[in-house]
Amino acid sequence: MSTFSVAGLSWHTPGGDPLFTNLTLSFGRQRTGLVGRNGTGKTTLLRLLAGTLTPDAGAIQRPPSIGVLHQNPEMIPELDPAATIADLFGVTDQLALLERAERGVATAEDLAIADWTLEARLHAALHRLGLHHAPETLLATLSGGQRTRANLAALMFADHDALLLDEPTNHLDQEGRQHVVQALRDWQGCAVVASHDRTLLGEMDAIVELTSLGAESYGGNYSFYRSTKDAVLRAARQNLQQAAHRVREVQTQAQRATERKARTDRQGKQLRVSGSQSKLLLDAAKERSEGSASSAARLHARQAAAATADLQAAKEAIEVLEPLRMEIPTCDLPPTREVLRIEDLQFGYQTSQPLFSNLSFALHGPARAAIEGANGAGKSTLLACIEGQLKPQKGLVNLSVPHALIDQDLSLLHPDETVVEAIARLDPDATDNHRRAMLARFLFRGNAAERRIGTLSGGQRMRAALACTLGHSQPRQLLLLDEPSNHLDIEAVETLEAALNGYDGALLVVSHDPAFLQRIGIERRIAI
Repeated sequence: MSTFSVAGLSWHTPGGDPLFTNLTLSFGRQRTGLVGRNGTGKTTLLRLLAGTLTPDAGAIQRPPSIGVLHQNPEMIPELDPAATIADLFGVTDQLALLERAERGVATAEDLAIADWTLEARLHAALHRLGLHHAPETLLATLSGGQRTRANLAALMFADHDALLLDEPTNHLDQEGRQHVVQALRDWQGCAVVASHDRTLLGEMDAIVELTSLGAESYGGNYSFYRSTKDAVLRAARQNLQQAAHRVREVQTQAQRATERKARTDRQGKQLRVSGSQSKLLLDAAKERSEGSASSAARLHARQAAAATADLQAAKEAIEVLEPLRMEIPTCDLPPTREVLRIEDLQFGYQTSQPLFSNLSFALHGPARAAIEGANGAGKSTLLACIEGQLKPQKGLVNLSVPHALIDQDLSLLHPDETVVEAIARLDPDATDNHRRAMLARFLFRGNAAERRIGTLSGGQRMRAALACTLGHSQPRQLLLLDEPSNHLDIEAVETLEAALNGYDGALLVVSHDPAFLQRIGIERRIAI
């Protein structure tokens, strides 16, 4: 068997909160993308499939051999600091045997078990992931992105029956992402890939979405999944309109019944006054009318309650399905205003080895530019030089407008402070009413503004960071963004994209996510 089968799976967090309840699904011999909001359990499900976590209930059938790629490239098990690429691939002894054979000192037993194709297959596996390192290269000398690719190459080299990959393109540059995509295109076995990389998810054969209600499978790639979800959202909006119409209809019917009852009562009073009918007949008619009105009132009450419940359910469905939308205040940046000017900039942590030099460019008005370069080229360092956190070795940085840096760790926020305390610290001159109004525009209303930063999801923290910058009483006319979509689920990324599309200031962005850059309207690329 080379697939996974999950039946009646239940699992609780160490605090006792249920994460999965009676979950049943399967992963076939294909590439399946695993998506869902942060906190829905994507990494936990991968660990349950791998067998490193034990379910509280239910059964999991696994293929004989499973390769696991952790989200953190440092989580390569059982390898010491002196480990090499050969150790990662598990071929150190075989390579030593071949080396002895080359020197003519191999025994007959060595020659009998020698794998003469090993070196060629090892190099091919590394090259497939864009790596050109020798087997004796120390893993400690590789960057995080290179180590991720080396680990994936080792898993594919081992020819496992199934792969479990947790965010395999996180922290990879564009070239590294392309190598991972191509390697998965060539993979013929079962692969379960937890990711928020929409380009990678576009290569999948199926999508499984985890929600608080369980799991839903979609038989296609990410585009098919999105179109299906959009159709569900359209149906939910139509259902909302129908539910609202039904509430109005029930209210109208009740109003008409009340008016009919009032007319009947007036007619009865007029007949009593005129004396044209006997009191006995009038009393009987009044009793029938009151009984009928009471029954009608109970019916209308039941109909109103049912219609109101349907309307509330329809509203909740829309809230679940519809992306969040934030109100972004204008920053009124003039189109010709010089925002940033860089002249002959050079920086390096070692004077003799600058990361970049002779770098010059300028931004005017609401320009949208991306800084491009391979991992380690100094993109984040350049943003730190612009922000003033690092001092360049030479050159000029001229920032002409109010600005803010939002890095991938959202370090402008402190985990122990509340959202309202964060905006008060970062915007001390604003009034409390202004701060509360700005937080409300970014969907932190009432008690939500009193939540501590450390308790928020990645998407909520990003909203808080945007509130503290875009909602500042002195509007920020330039945003410096360092991998802002990292660690965010897809819904949070789409919320961020919507926010930035509503922003009328300038953007200077570092990101390896091509879909993100396209969706926020990047119009210029600056290579370093």
